Amino acid sequence: MSHLSHGRTEDTSTGSLDAIPGFGPDDEDSRPRDRRARPPRRVRRRRTVVVLAAVALVTAAIVVLTTTLVLPFMARFQTPDYPGPGQGSAIVTVAQGDTNQEIGATLVQQGVVESTKAFNEALQKESGGKFIQPGQYQLKKEMKASDALAAMLDTKTSAVHYAAINQNLRQSDVFTILAKATSIPVAQFQALAKNPGQFGLPAKAPSLEGYLHPGEYRFALNAKPKDIIAQMVARTKKTLTDAGITDPNEQYRMLTIASIIEAEAGEADYGKVSGAIYNRLGPDNKETSGRLDSDATVSYGLGRRSYQISDQEKQDASNKYNTFANPGLPVGPIGSPGAKSIAAAKHPEKVPYFYWVTVNLDTGETKYAVTLEQHQRNVDEYTAWCGAHPGKCD
Repeated sequence: MSHLSHGRTEDTSTGSLDAIPGFGPDDEDSRPRDRRARPPRRVRRRRTVVVLAAVALVTAAIVVLTTTLVLPFMARFQTPDYPGPGQGSAIVTVAQGDTNQEIGATLVQQGVVESTKAFNEALQKESGGKFIQPGQYQLKKEMKASDALAAMLDTKTSAVHYAAINQNLRQSDVFTILAKATSIPVAQFQALAKNPGQFGLPAKAPSLEGYLHPGEYRFALNAKPKDIIAQMVARTKKTLTDAGITDPNEQYRMLTIASIIEAEAGEADYGKVSGAIYNRLGPDNKETSGRLDSDATVSYGLGRRSYQISDQEKQDASNKYNTFANPGLPVGPIGSPGAKSIAAAKHPEKVPYFYWVTVNLDTGETKYAVTLEQHQRNVDEYTAWCGAHPGKCD
């Protein structure tokens, strides 16, 4: 008995709470409750990544919506206006009686301001009761509307007399353009032309012909006629100097040749026609005995622009520009040549020709010849072309 009892006592004493269900260390119920509710660290990191990705997607969506919907919608209520300060150059003409709306439209058309609305808003805010005066204004393209307005109100810095002079225009044509651009009477320019020496021209120059350089001009509003002519003559002299022609008498000679080249040929033929002219001016020229035989020079001396010249007119040696009756160059230039024809006069092409004729006035096709017989066939081609195109050869 005692043995069995002792055995039971050992069983009971050696047993512990760990052996009782619900009290062992491996039972999850034995862990604190808050620790049991926390997920593993790996799960927490996964959740953080998901949240950050969601935030990024929402942010991207907001940016896309703002860019594609909100900003364009808001832009509809903003006035289109360039940021400035602008670039390039634009000459804007304001005519007498132009309204602010018309001025704004002109500025938009010439690319100076982006919208008439921006210009009108600038007028309302910043004009200070001033009005834009009729005239021509030198502005930039893509200006801020308020800057364009400020420039036009400040006539001392932006208002100009603008004149565009084409190549080979005669002196009389240039004076007409200058008078229209500046409102200075033509007679004042004509009076200056009677004394070309005051502008540094050679004594043999009968007028300013040839020295009124082609190009775009922006004269100050208070410019005097003499200042205007001096500026044009200075540009001509600079072009000659840049071409390596510095002697005044040689400059005059080059201008004369260049003006004939421009009157007789298109730009593509400047070099060849120049070479043919030099062949005619050469001391060994037996083909034409030193005569240029230029219709353009005779026509200039007659005060006409037609190339229909009679035989009697070609024989009139009293016309100092008649290169049929008088050998060598005419008394002076017959127009205002540009830089390219001056360069051709300075550097003629070496050609064997003595004759040239433009056989198609539409395309400018020019044919050359060494002998008069060859030249006459080319002239016949020109005559046939004129017959097929009435009025174009007058």
